[in-house]
Amino acid sequence: MTLFDSRMTGFFSAIMGICYINIMLVIPAIDLKGGKCVRLLQGRAEDETVYSDDPAATARRWQALGAELIHIVDLDGAFTGEQKNIEAVRAIRKAVDIALELGGGIRDLQCIGELVDTGIDRVILGTVAAEKPELLKEASEKYPGRVLVGIDAKDGKVAVKGWTEVTGHDAAGFSKKMESLGAAGIIYTDIARDGMLTGPNIEATANIARSVGIPVIASGGISSIDDIKNLLGIEGLWGAITGKAIYSGSMDLKEAIGLTKT
Repeated sequence: MTLFDSRMTGFFSAIMGICYINIMLVIPAIDLKGGKCVRLLQGRAEDETVYSDDPAATARRWQALGAELIHIVDLDGAFTGEQKNIEAVRAIRKAVDIALELGGGIRDLQCIGELVDTGIDRVILGTVAAEKPELLKEASEKYPGRVLVGIDAKDGKVAVKGWTEVTGHDAAGFSKKMESLGAAGIIYTDIARDGMLTGPNIEATANIARSVGIPVIASGGISSIDDIKNLLGIEGLWGAITGKAIYSGSMDLKEAIGLTKT
């Protein structure tokens, strides 16, 4: 088994319908801006809190607490359309031996290939999936099982370009379209909940999970162990991303991961 295979056993097991020991993965997030680990409120660049100037050390911390997958977002890339934190990404890759997924600023097949070569296990397409769905199809065919779509929704509608523009796409309908084009999974974020510690949008997340047959990962608003318990009740939910809760200390990552394994 290759290093890539060992990292991704759980993911491919979920896709193939094979029983896997985890009920749901709890996935810590590392949001990169200016080479630092930050969190934004509802995606607003001006509402930034810096948690660490050493993203690699943060990644090592999450792995030590039991994380099997880390979710990385290049916030500068999301706003500009170009990868801006590649050195920090490389440092994270060298620091840990668990799976990494990355989104933000990925706009073409060349960028996807470069990230895969860097050691990123899965890439997440957002804006470009809405604007150029043919790229998603091409990328999914070239890198099967490694291309996800991030669906960030505001009032049920898909938002793009770092959440600065809201489209007319319904989130559930858009999820189905992305699945038909080959997406290996969906990461669903309720923008109104992100960074607010108000709890995830259970109803909307469950609706997305019911809409598709590929793995769905929840994101936005997770603030406590109770939120993890509530998400565990959603049939077909493969994972949950948490950021501010574990940085602020309102939720213990090790405890949350342990809950999903009982």
